Amino acid sequence: MIVFPAVDIKDGKCVRLKQGRADEVTLFSEDPVEMALHWESLGAKWLHIVDLDGAFEGRPKNLKVIEAICKKVNVPVQVGGGIRSVETAKALIEAGVQRIIVGTVAIENKELLKELCDRFAGRVGVSLDVSDRKVKIKGWVEDSGLYVEDVIKDLEKAGVSFVVYTDILRDGMKTGVNLKAIEEVLNLVSFPLIAAGGVKDLEDLKRLYPLSSKGLEGVIVGRALYEGTFDFKKAIDWLKKQS
Repeated sequence: MIVFPAVDIKDGKCVRLKQGRADEVTLFSEDPVEMALHWESLGAKWLHIVDLDGAFEGRPKNLKVIEAICKKVNVPVQVGGGIRSVETAKALIEAGVQRIIVGTVAIENKELLKELCDRFAGRVGVSLDVSDRKVKIKGWVEDSGLYVEDVIKDLEKAGVSFVVYTDILRDGMKTGVNLKAIEEVLNLVSFPLIAAGGVKDLEDLKRLYPLSSKGLEGVIVGRALYEGTFDFKKAIDWLKKQS
């Protein structure tokens, strides 16, 4: 299982939001590149980057910062936020990004999703951002009118390589993971799943770990890392002992 440290970028800085709300911003670092290097130094195998400005505006706003991170670190990077065209996806791949994650496009433009999966085979994931089983879009501010189970089959047809399942109500709240909901989604999908939202400490990771045998590729951790309730080094050491 992989622990993905989240580096969320807004206005060129490393921040975290509560439940995806743009007005609930906490600044953690002026330098996202420095933060990315910090997590790599502690043993990160992957980095999860979100262009928050891109998510809200529908086009990438922090490409130069993302490119700088990719040039500095030696671990693969996956990026989400505002990827709504082939051109944007291509720019990110050329900047050094290993995997891209789309959200709104997967719901609103199935043809584009299929094109992305065809052109960047094995490198396209979808973020399913869910509140009470309903899928949200456009930076989590709009309701798609669909439930998780409604969209899974279409994602499989398109050739999606993985899914990030985010529990919006728990995101940035450090309230613990919604284990039951994650299990339910795992039962629906045939591709790897990454869980996000609510992870607060090592105990949450231990609760999730048994699901790795059912297709849970990893977990994204954000606010809990930055506020110190989730000890990244201890988590990496514990995972090593399990293998």
